Amino acid sequence: MTLEEIRALITEQFPGEVEMQDPMPEDHLPLKPEQWLEIATFLRDNPDTRFDSLQCVTGVDLGPEAPLQVRYNLHSMERGHVLEVRITLPREKPEVPSIEHVWRIGDWFERETYDLYGIVFTGHRDLRRILLPDDWEGWPLRKDYEMPETYHGIVVPKVKEGWE
Repeated sequence: MTLEEIRALITEQFPGEVEMQDPMPEDHLPLKPEQWLEIATFLRDNPDTRFDSLQCVTGVDLGPEAPLQVRYNLHSMERGHVLEVRITLPREKPEVPSIEHVWRIGDWFERETYDLYGIVFTGHRDLRRILLPDDWEGWPLRKDYEMPETYHGIVVPKVKEGWE
């Protein structure tokens, strides 16, 4: 299926959930977050789409004053097509339904995105930091992140010298 056909299918099944843009993107499907879990399940189970493989979930910071985004790369091994879904979230309260029950690999992808961007995946069974210590403050891949000067009394170097 082409992106245009998938967009039409989602628009028909989930009216109002495709984030309308002018012009509509030719490389991804922009969705609203509210029904993402239902749409993800539909994309996996529908015989025309059959997206049986979640390749990646990542966060994107669109700028210090701009919203955040979650991007999902899906692949259908059966049908041989791919799809990128982008969901834009407010920086102040970035929440999107978890899809780790739809594609089990989403567990670690969502935890990493939470850990580095602070995006909350509602309904995730174990949403906690995966790379940073549990008591780390802030979200290091956000563009407005300010690196702490110390962590538990240890000086955090700003620049790593000698790395080449």
